[in-house]
Amino acid sequence: MESAEPASSLRIEVVYSPRAGEVDRTELVLQAPVTLAEALAASGLAQRHPEVRDLPAGIWGRAQDPATPLRDRDRVEVYRPLVVDPKEARRLRYRRQGKVTARSSPR
Repeated sequence: MESAEPASSLRIEVVYSPRAGEVDRTELVLQAPVTLAEALAASGLAQRHPEVRDLPAGIWGRAQDPATPLRDRDRVEVYRPLVVDPKEARRLRYRRQGKVTARSSPR
């Protein structure tokens, strides 16, 4: 029978992409309870990438407060600002490629 008590250690992954095509990924095992800010500090990410200190962070794609408690196997992500607005990028692609029409197959 499994114990209902929470595990004493948590496996956390901390991820940051300083530029397109490059990912800094750190896997940690930390003692519970641990917050998002504590996981970031333990990862050493700010020493490798000083700009991280001023960037928002979150868990599994959702921005979160630094005091948010983490659970086992959470993925902490640091979000860099967008270089191009996604809507503008779509407009630029459309202009480059021209209008694409759907082709119907003969019956």
